[in-house]
Amino acid sequence: MSSNVTDAPPLLIAHLLPRIEAALIELLRSLTDDDWERPTVAKVWRVKDVAAHLLDTHLRKLSIVRDGYRDPTVTVDDLRDLTSFINRMNQEGVAVYRRLSARVLIERLERAGAESAAWHQSLDPFADAVFPVSWAGETRSPNWFDTAREYTERWHHQQQIRLATSRPGIMTPELYYPVLDCFMRALPHALRGVTRETGAVLVVAVTGECGGHWRLDRHDDRGRLIPGPAAAGARRGSRPAGAIAIPQEIAWRVFTRGIARDEATPLVDISGDRELALRVLETIAIVG
Repeated sequence: MSSNVTDAPPLLIAHLLPRIEAALIELLRSLTDDDWERPTVAKVWRVKDVAAHLLDTHLRKLSIVRDGYRDPTVTVDDLRDLTSFINRMNQEGVAVYRRLSARVLIERLERAGAESAAWHQSLDPFADAVFPVSWAGETRSPNWFDTAREYTERWHHQQQIRLATSRPGIMTPELYYPVLDCFMRALPHALRGVTRETGAVLVVAVTGECGGHWRLDRHDDRGRLIPGPAAAGARRGSRPAGAIAIPQEIAWRVFTRGIARDEATPLVDISGDRELALRVLETIAIVG
């Protein structure tokens, strides 16, 4: 299975950004002093580090994409440079903004989140984005895909805080399913090196009220991703190669390095081609 071809429709979800930002501010205002220092699944980052990262990425993207600012000291020539650069910027941003008081951090996040949401909503969704979605193997992406990626970033980092502090709230069909649908668009690129015969099908299911089905179908030497009810079974004339069902509680963590493959494997159900199905647990839909 190869290529980054998808038959999935555009994800037009810019209207959800104000809601996810408002939920974040409400969440942060509810935290205790102890909550701010709780560890998260984002490895070495604690809750305050994640919040600092959210502020940093808002300000950076508004500066670069909205305002057209370019740091003349930075040169990014390939994906390896980009990943290294982003990791360094993330570390530096967290180091700076975690120094703020909780009150100041929340105030800055509220303003930056509102400006970011308004910016994404103002874009022509089908015009070219400034940054392509690299984890989907794209060198050119429409704005709607970049906006959907931005939404997944805001959602999964907020969910890290909620998981660390035992706060529910955004794992709902309306807010979570678009995250999953966006993440699944990484599959054709992630499985590009896997060789299977034309007609082979991989069915990926996320179980739970927020989940769904996606089908990666090898056709004409390319992998095509098909979401929705039609993906639940192989189409006529195709051969199911494998299937994997992932609980919704861990699905977002699979795609964001929030759970290791060995830890996730006992929690999923696999049938058919096990090697092919397990590759899903190695798929990454974040940069860095």
